[in-house]
Amino acid sequence: MLPLSSAAAAIAYLALSFFLVAVGLALGYALFRLGGMLGRASSLIGGVEQELVPVINKAGGSIDRVNDQLDKLDVVTDSAVDAVESVDTVLRAIAGVVKLPAQKLAAWTAGLLHGLTALRVERDLSAAMAAARFAARERERSFGEEFETEADEGKNESEE
Repeated sequence: MLPLSSAAAAIAYLALSFFLVAVGLALGYALFRLGGMLGRASSLIGGVEQELVPVINKAGGSIDRVNDQLDKLDVVTDSAVDAVESVDTVLRAIAGVVKLPAQKLAAWTAGLLHGLTALRVERDLSAAMAAARFAARERERSFGEEFETEADEGKNESEE
């Protein structure tokens, strides 16, 4: 029985060796292909690095130039805001100067119209004068309130 078992063992060793050689060849081929793929990947990464780094540098330069222009625009907008604030100050000063004469003129006109109307209706000069004085005082007071309200609204709008 010994020769038969040794023949079976020899066949098993032969099959095992054939299998190991086949596995070795398959692994060798796979590693050879993997090496080629890694070489191509390395070449691709090197090419991307060579092409992408200058693009990134150019983009960085462009961003720096845009930032410089934005800084200049910031100065321009600050100057525009200062100019608008100056105009606002001047207009408020002019409004303050014009307010009193306009208020007096409005009061005088309202008093004159009410006085003439009262004189025509009642035919009494003292009643017409009283109506004129009352209308003038009321118009002067309401003009001041209107002016202050409009000034406050303009101030609120300019703050927004």
